[in-house]
Amino acid sequence: MFFIFSPVHQDVDGIGANHTTIKGNFKMKKTILTGVILGAGLLLAGCGQQATANKKTVSIGVLQVVQHGSLDQARKGFKAGLQKELKAHDSKLKVKYRYLNAQGDQSNLNTMSQQLVQQKNDLLVGIATPAAQALAKKTTSIPTLVTAVTDLKAAGLVKSDTKPQTNVSGTSDLMPVGKQLQLLKNMATGNKPLGIMYNSSEENSVLQVKIAKAYAKKHHIDLKVVSATSTNDVASVLAGLTGKISGLYLPTDNLMASAMKTIGQKATAAKLPVVTGSIEMAEDGGTATYGLNYYELGEQTGKMAYQVLVKKQKPQTMAVQTADKLHLYVNKSNANAIGIKPSSIKQP
Repeated sequence: MFFIFSPVHQDVDGIGANHTTIKGNFKMKKTILTGVILGAGLLLAGCGQQATANKKTVSIGVLQVVQHGSLDQARKGFKAGLQKELKAHDSKLKVKYRYLNAQGDQSNLNTMSQQLVQQKNDLLVGIATPAAQALAKKTTSIPTLVTAVTDLKAAGLVKSDTKPQTNVSGTSDLMPVGKQLQLLKNMATGNKPLGIMYNSSEENSVLQVKIAKAYAKKHHIDLKVVSATSTNDVASVLAGLTGKISGLYLPTDNLMASAMKTIGQKATAAKLPVVTGSIEMAEDGGTATYGLNYYELGEQTGKMAYQVLVKKQKPQTMAVQTADKLHLYVNKSNANAIGIKPSSIKQP
């Protein structure tokens, strides 16, 4: 940006003005010129900061652990949330996305996270706990936001949810596990225990099962908890539960989400109600859930990205956010198929 300065004229008090008067006017001219220069410096400094904030193109590296409905919705919501903020406040800024999906492979996570760091992106985004952890291990300097991570502190991503003190912040997808378990209890018939199936190698799932067990103990609910560690195990593990439980609970678990079609078919055939951790999982074969919308959670993260990229906030001081809203979702087709009237399913 260029500034055009007009000469500043200061009249002298007549031809016969004494030396003191002329000297005073020179001082005034010097003062005015100094003020103009200082003002110009401040303007240029301000413009420099604004130019940084209004950088024409920024690059965002996105790492997703695996492809399934919940995480895909979180990614789409992120892009929409950021774009909405840019349109409202800074429409000149353009965003270049570099998106990588590890397809559930840990070695891919390591390689891809390194690749995104080496590309010197302005911001990194980790979708789900393993992706977030992979990015955090590769850089402590590039601002990083995460979403669909159940517990950022337990995952070693932040020191505190209120003040991260690391280069990482974002949104947690911790669900109301107790209410989800109660929802299943309300739908289940008979005296058999409620079943829980999860992947014991996913930290987020372990945390949710711990919460579920505590809730069940407090409310005198019998549980039968089993674990599957690969998609090949899911069908056989579920078959071992059939006939022994009155309903099935699935936490927000990447393995379970990836296997929802199989789980849905098997559970429907056994007339088992299934309450899932996420709406997307329920859509893919569950009966119902009470939880957050991953698209909306992604939008929240996108708004945080605007604060980082444009307002120059640092993740170190940005509190971890949780979902603004929770929703009751009923898969009417599934409910009818297992003999439950959809309208009878109420918010717990």
